[in-house]
Amino acid sequence: MNRTTLSLIVGTAALAAVTGFAALTEPAAPTTDSAKAAAVLPVERTSLLCPAPSASDLAETTYTSFTPVTKGTGSDGTAELQPATAESAAGSTADDKKPAAKPVLSPKTPGTPVTGETSGGDAPALVGTAEGKFAPGWTVQESTQVSAGTGRGLLGVTCTAPDTEFWFPGVSTAADRTDYVHLTNPDDSAAVADIELYGKDGALTTTVGEGLTIPAHSSEPILLSTLTDERQDDLTVHVNVRSGRVGAAVQALDDKLGGDWLAASTEPAGSLVVPGIPKDATAVRLVAFAPGDADADLKVQLAASSGLITPAGQETLHVKGGMTTAVDLGDVTRGEAGSLVLTPTDQSVPVVAAVRVIRGKGDQQESAFIPATSPVGTRASVVDNTAKGSTLSLTAPRGTAKVKVTASAGSGGGTAASKTYTIRSGTTQDVELPVPAGLKGTYALTVEPLTDTPVYASRTLTASVEGLPGFTIQTLPDDRGTVAVPEADEDLTVLQK
Repeated sequence: MNRTTLSLIVGTAALAAVTGFAALTEPAAPTTDSAKAAAVLPVERTSLLCPAPSASDLAETTYTSFTPVTKGTGSDGTAELQPATAESAAGSTADDKKPAAKPVLSPKTPGTPVTGETSGGDAPALVGTAEGKFAPGWTVQESTQVSAGTGRGLLGVTCTAPDTEFWFPGVSTAADRTDYVHLTNPDDSAAVADIELYGKDGALTTTVGEGLTIPAHSSEPILLSTLTDERQDDLTVHVNVRSGRVGAAVQALDDKLGGDWLAASTEPAGSLVVPGIPKDATAVRLVAFAPGDADADLKVQLAASSGLITPAGQETLHVKGGMTTAVDLGDVTRGEAGSLVLTPTDQSVPVVAAVRVIRGKGDQQESAFIPATSPVGTRASVVDNTAKGSTLSLTAPRGTAKVKVTASAGSGGGTAASKTYTIRSGTTQDVELPVPAGLKGTYALTVEPLTDTPVYASRTLTASVEGLPGFTIQTLPDDRGTVAVPEADEDLTVLQK
């Protein structure tokens, strides 16, 4: 990296503005090598966006917020979720003389979840900001129960950070599906985004998918079937933000098979992991897309409790460049926990992927989605867990790993507990969860790998919704609760140049 000493000092100052940290000491003698090893520090500000939960009048929604206790944080901080409306924007209340929007929830202390509730089909999207001690690893879950109608069942989504690009393999414009992509803009200026659809034969012609404007502090649900006249069962959505940034999630609703949120796949990569397919899944459908011009040939394996196995008749998957490919894997888990591991058979070509999971039979079927995800990394949390309705799946496809899992205090009371597990190479385990002593309410699970081996995780949440076996699945990528900040010494020689 070729940078002058002055550039290094300017860059360090910029980082200090973001993280609130810089260390400048007077040197004993001038030196041209001012950089020191980077310090790993807690982030001081986190933004999260939650989509509008449901248009159903029967919807019952719970928001759960949690920040794990993090070393190195100060004693101050705030966190809150507010409606994504212009009235809730900073500075607007004084000018417009409108009352400030009441936060849906405001956490009181790290280490303990807090919940908020809403009902009906008018609940707005939410914009969340956490600062200080609440920022590192801040996690918010939106869980909705819909008792009847299209998409009935349990829907869940982890509220996401704003970004500029998203991939959603697994959406549909079929007659029995009603899929919306929700775009939420947290900033003071409008964002502009393109929505591209890719099917089995490549890009679909869209009518109004380019140059969509998302006004400041607002959210737009866009019905995918209005973007194209083509009706296909398996599509990939690409959201590309031209200016600004947004949060994005897809709500996929089925007339007969319930519905859920589809979170974005991890960035295109040659190898992917889809963790935590429920052991009682009755049908699994894998959808993959290769964004470039090159074709991808993937080896398909299942990391089961006994090790890596190859599904009979589905040993490989050929994905043509620029096209969406889907394959039915049936009841691939066959009664035991499993995770899909996709690796290149020869040349590595970046792909994105997700699976649609169905549980139950007949009119008791429900569906959920699992996108390919990144490893847990340093730490990850998932919230809204109950004493009997939560399953945590851990997989270590490329080596044996040790993992610490901590159950927080309950939202209504209880004492935190933790356990350590060994996940053998190439396996997936549904671990026996620690449960807080004296648990009241729901609790958070925090996963921390104790070895360098990559660990992938997902959580399945189940609940009976008017007698229906509802379920939803969330992955646990790294919470990005810390950031590396380089230290620098003052170099007075730059004043002599």
